[in-house]
Amino acid sequence: MADQTTPPEGVISARSDADGIVIVRVFDAPRELVFKAWTEPERFATWFGEHGSSIPLDRVSMDARPGGEWSAVMIHGPERIEIPFSGTFGEVNEPEVVELTLVDPGDPDSGRVEVLRAEFRDLGDDRTEMTFTQRGGNLLSDEYSRAMRGSLIFFDRLATHLADELKARHDTTLKARHDTL
Repeated sequence: MADQTTPPEGVISARSDADGIVIVRVFDAPRELVFKAWTEPERFATWFGEHGSSIPLDRVSMDARPGGEWSAVMIHGPERIEIPFSGTFGEVNEPEVVELTLVDPGDPDSGRVEVLRAEFRDLGDDRTEMTFTQRGGNLLSDEYSRAMRGSLIFFDRLATHLADELKARHDTTLKARHDTL
C-alpha cells in the first residue's frame, strides 16, 4: 500500500510504494543554488540529515561529476551515532539534474544500490521545483515509507538552509550599499 502522508509546506506531492519514493517540492531559491546544495560539500553538510543530526565538513566529500564518488558521515542524536552514506554520481547536468547512488553502508560490495535523482525546474521569480526519486528495489514498502518521511525532513532542512543563505546574501548586499553611502 502506498504512503500518502499529508505533505508539509512547499511539498506538492510525496508518495512511496514498493518501487521507491517520489517527492515534488518547491523551494524559494534559484535553481542554481538548489543544484549547488546537492553538489558542494559545505552546502550539502548543512541540510542532509534529520533534525538533531549533523555532518561535520571533514566527514563529507563530493566529486560531483559522472562516476565521481561521494561520502558523508552523519552524526545523529545525543548518543552521537555515526551513520555512513556513500556512492557515486551518475548524471550531473548543472543546474538541471543530479543523480547519485547510495550503497549499503554495511556491505558496499553487495550490489544493493539505491539511485537518488533530483531534477530541478526553474519556475521563475527565484523559485525551483525539485522532483526527487529514490529507486532500487532494495527496500520493503514500509522501509520506503520511512525513507520518504526522512527525506521530507531532509528537504525541510534544505529549505531552511536555502532561506538562510539567501538572507545572508541580501544582508551583505544591504550592508555594501549602506557602506557606499
